[in-house]
Amino acid sequence: MSNLWENTSKEKANFSQPLKSQTTDLLIVGGGFTGCSAALEAAKQGANVILLECANIGFGGSGRNVGLVNAGLWLPPKTIISILGKKQGEHLISALGSAPDLVFSIIEENKIKCDPERNGTLHCAHSENGMEYLIERFEQGQLFEEPLALIDKTETENKIGSAKFMGSLHDPRAGTIHPLAYCRGLARIAKELGAKIYEKAKVSRIRKQNGMWQTYVQDVEIKSKYLLLAMNAYQDLDKAHNIGKFSTVYYSQFATRPLNSNEMSTILPGKEGCWDTATIMSSFRVDDAGRLIIGTMGNSEGFGKYIHLNWANKKLKDLFPFLPDVEFTHRWSGKIAMTRDHIPKIVNFEENALSCFGYSGRGIAPGTLFGKTCASALLTENLSMLPVSAILQYKESFTRQKTTFYEMAAVANNSLKSLRM
Repeated sequence: MSNLWENTSKEKANFSQPLKSQTTDLLIVGGGFTGCSAALEAAKQGANVILLECANIGFGGSGRNVGLVNAGLWLPPKTIISILGKKQGEHLISALGSAPDLVFSIIEENKIKCDPERNGTLHCAHSENGMEYLIERFEQGQLFEEPLALIDKTETENKIGSAKFMGSLHDPRAGTIHPLAYCRGLARIAKELGAKIYEKAKVSRIRKQNGMWQTYVQDVEIKSKYLLLAMNAYQDLDKAHNIGKFSTVYYSQFATRPLNSNEMSTILPGKEGCWDTATIMSSFRVDDAGRLIIGTMGNSEGFGKYIHLNWANKKLKDLFPFLPDVEFTHRWSGKIAMTRDHIPKIVNFEENALSCFGYSGRGIAPGTLFGKTCASALLTENLSMLPVSAILQYKESFTRQKTTFYEMAAVANNSLKSLRM
């Protein structure tokens, strides 16, 4: 089984071109949401910009994403403020609260073919404790004038077509997209505006000399005044420039065939994207063709792949028992960069250079915003415009052990839940 997004993307721009040594204003490493958004913004500002992607545009987490365009982080506002302080915390909350507006305006203005649906998302209470959390989250949202709606069990069942949840929290700012098509669309528009985008261009070495960054793809040298590292969970540079340490968490998704009108009659009629309040969370949504897409933490291609697939089959039946036996036709997974405090980081590791990472599962809207603002901040040499203050370095300990723990926990959880469902 393969990645649904790769098989169904309506954006198919060609970025194959020979790479040669050259000089540019801004060099971006990484062709996901952050890198492509940065390239688009730099090109709009008239700068010379080059983007290098080691595989294909959207190959990493951006092309393996659930496709939920959420507002904010999944941390409650008070937690963000407790970590960042009042001024910086409120600034980040405000910036990310309006980030879906940025995403959907880019899609509309540039006619990106990524099946946008902006009917909000539903955070679903999987238990009574989960409902208590949503009530607290709703009350915190009111303090920050977030347009959230707390929905009871009956209305939640009507919106989802499933009786499994105690209630839900609706966020009308959010929506769903085809994530890979969106990422490719960003790159296509950037290219049309003059950005040079190179696929299969793996960076082998980076150094700084005489005030210029020198980035190498084998023997090809790209010189630039400004440098943005935008690889997130897929950082693969040499140790000297693997800026930032974080844990990685795999997230798997499983998609059915397109359901017919009778099968779909009561399932997510508003096409909201959904995820639940469980510690090992799961998500579900429908795509433009009527496929049901179910996701969970864990690597669908790793040692626990059969456990995760078995969980998905039982989860589908548990959520929608009225459906006939429906097999999954697509299965894929991607990595999430998870920082210790779940706050994204922007590292100003040297003059005229930034590195972004750590969206902790909220890649689309934050990645778009961070990419746009990082490009502007570098080109204007004004870091005060960033949504979160840049730091000089960021390191964590025991990241490999935590990555292993997360996968083992996901395997154990999905194995146990499969027995109970």
